[in-house]
Amino acid sequence: MRYCNLIVIFISLSVLASTHLAANAYVLQGPHILDIMTKRLGKATSLLVSQNLILHDSNPVQSAARVGETLRYIFPATCRSDIVSEDFQKIHVLAEDESLTVIDEKVVDGYENRYDRYKDLLLFRSRTLLQGKLPAVGVNVSISSIGRFQGKLAYIIGAQYPDETVPQIWVNKETFRPFRWIITGHAKTGAQDSLEVRYLEWREVESTWYPMRIEFFRNNVLFREILVQNIRVNPALPQELFDIDRLRSIYPPINGSRPGQDATDELEEVQKTIEEFKKKYE
Repeated sequence: MRYCNLIVIFISLSVLASTHLAANAYVLQGPHILDIMTKRLGKATSLLVSQNLILHDSNPVQSAARVGETLRYIFPATCRSDIVSEDFQKIHVLAEDESLTVIDEKVVDGYENRYDRYKDLLLFRSRTLLQGKLPAVGVNVSISSIGRFQGKLAYIIGAQYPDETVPQIWVNKETFRPFRWIITGHAKTGAQDSLEVRYLEWREVESTWYPMRIEFFRNNVLFREILVQNIRVNPALPQELFDIDRLRSIYPPINGSRPGQDATDELEEVQKTIEEFKKKYE
């Protein structure tokens, strides 16, 4: 009897092991997942997206701030964002490997906003482009696994499930649309320093897929949202809007001074504007 029990246990363990190996054998490689994902987003050549950026205050008594934003995409690697409010203006242009940020009509060199990264998965409609750019933000494309989040099965690029301490992208196993991007994990000190983006309410517009709602979580707390109002597929977009050299000729750098204004005073003025921007929009 004891011998029979041992045989049953041995067979059960063998079945579990073979099942585990079979499951892992069907995990697609990261580059293959990116290839399918970019193709499934559609074949549009350009997009014009109107959306609202909602900023949640850490004080629950305060109401959320809302600001309008316009996005212009030229696929596979060019994008422009315009945020305009009563007391603030920001232009951000990304043209493949070059970018430019203009804040209140001043060019700010070297300025990077990690919250702009969410557009990478929507803009770069090429496996080769994404595969080249993701390692720069910590995503190891050579690692892939299968996991589950809120009932959804997903391919995970950049981590072995259930590890969520490293940058990783979650792609719906059925639709191949991205729905989760953990951009940062834990700080070296061990303290939590997590930024997570969730792409929700995907909608098909003229054979092109785009998320109508995007949520941003910092250390598991929702602190900003994007609500898309309108999408136009393949609009005519003037090339000069994306011409970084032209923008540099129009807007002075922060170290340029107006007649009668000391350069140091202007630098301090613009730096103050940047800090105000960070408080409101980062």
